[in-house]
Amino acid sequence: MTFEETLNYLYEKLPMFQRVGKSAFKKNLDNTIAFCRHLGNPQNKFKSVHIAGTNGKGSSAHMIASVLQEAGYKTGLYTSPHLYRFTERIRVDGREAEPGFIVDFVAKNKKVIEKIRPSFFELTVAMTFEYFARKKVEIAVVETGLGGRLDSTNIITPAVSLITNISFDHTDILGDTLAEIAYEKAGIIKKNVPVVISEFQKEAAQVFRNKASTEKAPLYFAGETVQVLNIRGRGPAHTLVDVQCNTWGMLRDLRLDSAGIYQVKNLPGVIKVLEILNSRGLEIGERHLREGLARIKKNTGFWGRWEILSAAPLMICDTAHNAAGVRAVANQLDELEYRQLHIVWGMVNGKGVEEIMKLLPGDARYYFCQARIPRAMDAVKLASGAEKAGRKGAVYGDVNEAIRAAMVHAEKEDAILIGGSNFVVAEINRDLYEKETSQV
Repeated sequence: MTFEETLNYLYEKLPMFQRVGKSAFKKNLDNTIAFCRHLGNPQNKFKSVHIAGTNGKGSSAHMIASVLQEAGYKTGLYTSPHLYRFTERIRVDGREAEPGFIVDFVAKNKKVIEKIRPSFFELTVAMTFEYFARKKVEIAVVETGLGGRLDSTNIITPAVSLITNISFDHTDILGDTLAEIAYEKAGIIKKNVPVVISEFQKEAAQVFRNKASTEKAPLYFAGETVQVLNIRGRGPAHTLVDVQCNTWGMLRDLRLDSAGIYQVKNLPGVIKVLEILNSRGLEIGERHLREGLARIKKNTGFWGRWEILSAAPLMICDTAHNAAGVRAVANQLDELEYRQLHIVWGMVNGKGVEEIMKLLPGDARYYFCQARIPRAMDAVKLASGAEKAGRKGAVYGDVNEAIRAAMVHAEKEDAILIGGSNFVVAEINRDLYEKETSQV
């Protein structure tokens, strides 16, 4: 099979949560364990950092991987979902997995795939671990897909675990309360493995304490020893902060390769994880930390979080898709200066439309659209739900059609936000907009 034929085989044969939703979620790790056993348990052949959380886990994964790369370690990075290419999920030192590896892996293991019948995610995780083992990575940063306890990535025993935060998302699977969701995320806490909590939340803290105590795992609430003291400045593509921590002391003018102010919430957890790795034998200096955080996009291909696509009008995309994430984006919108705000918005089924739309500005001009996936919420249905929240706009059947309409109506002094779903951002025709970012 060609690479395209191989991907079509995976998409068509294996249930994929991002496309079809809950029916693809498996309530045990049996398939992943069986598949990895067949491969010779490649997950045991490298050190790892395991990351769970509702928001911020992907960003934190990219930050940690970038710093480890700057420190000279051959670093694997597994994140999901991908935005443009399947191979974005699997990287070594920032380089995506070769299509030839994907083709060969599926061809070689086709009989096992059809016997075990893993989900798309289960197969991807096993494939990733095999790739990392073949590439002889020294350490891999592994992001969970959904939850933690039953997530396919949870067969690793990491050097350190990180839980970013807890908020409401996928409640039909993970639970209706923060404590229930925290229980699922806490499933990544392993026996004697240190775990870092990026953001202290009272409703979740005791859940983490209980699980850590049971597993005799050292527990660190990052904010107790790592403090962001000052946001010193912010440009269209970066943030400058002052940070106090134990290992590197006072870090003045620490540059983050992102203008997303919410990334500051992820920073204490990231730095604490790096401190723990440093104390356990990895040589990570202040220079590595500074250069890694300043070069996240270059080092890891990080994209899609408060991403500036053009300057006049200012056009931004962001993958925030649940209430907590959208609230953070809305807060940052409040800091922008513009004449009129235009919002291109699409969502997936299962999200609370009215709740989320109420978080966005009421005086914006809306362009409702839908991504080309089965889970996409019908744009007409989305517009109807948004209208109940007092947000009115036109309906478009295609993401880029909606973007083009926004650009037609926008003046140079206006701003355009594109978001609501990873899959909306994934369908942005970057060739049309990225060339303009040099003006920002």
